[in-house]
Amino acid sequence: MRTYQELFKAPEFAPLLAVSAAHVAALTVSGLALGTLVHDATGSPLLAALSMFGPKLAQMIGASVLLSAADRLPPRAATVGLALFFAVATTALALPNLPVWGIFLILSVQGTVGSVGGGVRYGLLTEILPAEGYLLGRSVHNMCAGSLQICGYAVGGVLVNVLTPRDALLIGAALYVVSAAVARVGLTRRPPRAKGRPSARESWGTNVRLWASKPRRRVYLALWVPNGLVVGCESLFVSYAPRHAGLLFACTAVGMLAGDILTGRFLPVRLRDRFGAPPLLLLLAAPYLIFFLHPALPVALAAVTVGAVGFSANLLLQERLLSLTPSDLTGHALGLHSSGMLTMQGVAAAIAGGIAQLTSPATAMTVMAAASAAVTLTLAPGLRRPAPVAVPVRSGEGFTKGRPRPADKA
Repeated sequence: MRTYQELFKAPEFAPLLAVSAAHVAALTVSGLALGTLVHDATGSPLLAALSMFGPKLAQMIGASVLLSAADRLPPRAATVGLALFFAVATTALALPNLPVWGIFLILSVQGTVGSVGGGVRYGLLTEILPAEGYLLGRSVHNMCAGSLQICGYAVGGVLVNVLTPRDALLIGAALYVVSAAVARVGLTRRPPRAKGRPSARESWGTNVRLWASKPRRRVYLALWVPNGLVVGCESLFVSYAPRHAGLLFACTAVGMLAGDILTGRFLPVRLRDRFGAPPLLLLLAAPYLIFFLHPALPVALAAVTVGAVGFSANLLLQERLLSLTPSDLTGHALGLHSSGMLTMQGVAAAIAGGIAQLTSPATAMTVMAAASAAVTLTLAPGLRRPAPVAVPVRSGEGFTKGRPRPADKA
């Protein structure tokens, strides 16, 4: 499955894409509105960053106790329920006179419960598409998310200025309801991928099993840390350029869209196998080093656009993760990836906000980018795909020329 035409012929791919699109649109509009609301109320770069990315800190809590539900609940019912939960939580965030501590309490619960969402949606994607179609399918999901982030941050910036941040939050809540409705109508009823009831014990035990494999562990670290540190840079857009934050976020989304198109559709398999993800991870971080010079807005926009192309490294790393994971754990494995990545993004946002509080947003962005590049260089040797190993094949006269077999399976 190498063409978009083949992809969209797969039953239920389009409805699942629409569900994810509505979810991303809601998250984008409400996130920018919430960051603006908290920044206006407190004037704190740290709190503004945490309001947008802090809920992700709770993702690992949810992954520790709830993630077994990703494979043990009916996918359609779980998707609808999660979308409605997010709609209610976002509506609560729009309540007038809600104290800052109340905002962060709601965000913590939202982040904990939301940890299951990535595993449910992307586990379902592995059921809808054959294994060889996953990378292209996931790249289309990312491209759709990038396009909607471009529109969402632009529209969100207008809504925040023309209406109010609270009005923008209510629009975000309505978009979550749309996501729930599309899931209910467009997806068919399926049984859970794994047997048994969801439980904290099952969640933790499967996490340990997935983490125990050294190849998988390296892939998880590469998925979580370099990406998260660069998102720490992004969390400072509001405090770095309050009037142009929406534009910076939109340009980031443009770069992500370009990267997903190039990597998902046009990058040859031989280049993917030869170079893997490290070059893209370095591209992700390097352009942010220029913020140390406090560049003019056009230069800053160009830097974040080019850097965001490197986010497409996640496609290659997810493909690698699936090749190392049993089929009955795909939802859990992808959910652990999503939760760990979002948790690291929340940690990075907190660290970046703290550094910015003590120095400046530009200095903090430079520090986070340098740290991301350093982590990538450290992980790079362990991310190379092993060369195929020749296995002798018996013939009537003894051993003949070998055939290759994969050398690295968990």
